Amino acid sequence: MSRNTEVVVIGGGYAGVMAANRLTRRTDLTITVVNPRPVFVPRLRLHQLVAGTHDAVVDYQEVLAERVGLVVDNATRIDAAGRRVTLSEHGNLHYDHLVYAVGSGAPLPRVPGAAEFAYPVATLESARRLKSALMDRPMSAEVTVVGGGPTGIEVAAELAEQGRSVTLVCGGVLGPYLHPHARRTAHRYLAGLGADVVENAPVTEVTGETVELGDGRTLASQVTVWTAGFGVPDLAATSGLRTDTAGRLLTDETLTSVDDERIVAAGDSSAPSDLPFRMSAYIAGCLGAHAADTVLSRIAGERPAPVNLAFPAMCISFGRRTAIFQIGRRDETSTRVYFRGALGRKLKEFSCESSVKHLVTEAGKPGSHTWPKDEKFRPNVLRTPAEIV
Repeated sequence: MSRNTEVVVIGGGYAGVMAANRLTRRTDLTITVVNPRPVFVPRLRLHQLVAGTHDAVVDYQEVLAERVGLVVDNATRIDAAGRRVTLSEHGNLHYDHLVYAVGSGAPLPRVPGAAEFAYPVATLESARRLKSALMDRPMSAEVTVVGGGPTGIEVAAELAEQGRSVTLVCGGVLGPYLHPHARRTAHRYLAGLGADVVENAPVTEVTGETVELGDGRTLASQVTVWTAGFGVPDLAATSGLRTDTAGRLLTDETLTSVDDERIVAAGDSSAPSDLPFRMSAYIAGCLGAHAADTVLSRIAGERPAPVNLAFPAMCISFGRRTAIFQIGRRDETSTRVYFRGALGRKLKEFSCESSVKHLVTEAGKPGSHTWPKDEKFRPNVLRTPAEIV
């Protein structure tokens, strides 16, 4: 009797869960997800966890197909030659195919004092620590949020809406992806919540009571939140697999590792053709589905298809009452079209809810998830990068 094909998925986020669920299309696979915590974390809700308006956890029984096994542990090494994953507590896992979906987080800040005194918010554990720190301070305590991207904006807005004294410090402009019209709206929303915004101000030092800016200003800050930067776990690099400069696993357009056709990558930790997709829960889920399709094609002896995906939009909440849903182009630049106010809030909430519902649907009906396609822009960039602006 032939044994089942064993597929290990490292990472139980949007990409990993989607991939695992989709792989259940075949009944002759043994599918195991390795994840460091026993609950699914909808990262789109972490800013709400900080403010106490959402727990930001979902039981894996709700999102993971019944046939998928879960090992709660940390993967410490991938032995590509031996097809083994070494775990911190549970020894080794053999695989025939591996899905690399370790996700992303905040890198260790290089600004003096930031690692010691600032609170990151990219993981469940760090968000909980920040929430606890805020609960230990009075509502009048000065809070500085560093980072003008979606996470920084959403954390600042949630805390300002509670009545806290918040300053949002941006190294560049507020919301770089936003169209200038939408950016003006974002400024207005934050001002309405009582949050101060400082743009084009790199942080040079963080202490337990202050944030120092490059222009010489000093901001009082009893709680400093660090949302700037992008980083991924170094598992691929330390396992001898090629990565891009940020540490993402390098793959071809089918999401297959350039080093080993039995390893595919998905989500924030993947860099297809050294041209990674923008961070997004929806994009991560779609990449997870495509990674599963690549594995299924290889098992069937078929040629995997290149990734075909476009999601030119971004949504940012400003507390619980309003949001901006920005429409973009295929080249990831913004258009003049955006939705705001109550409609923006509804679209944002729909996006948050859908990011989990897509996983639930795929668990019950594997292969059902579909996504908008990119028939021209990405293929053109890959063919003639110098001609695309």
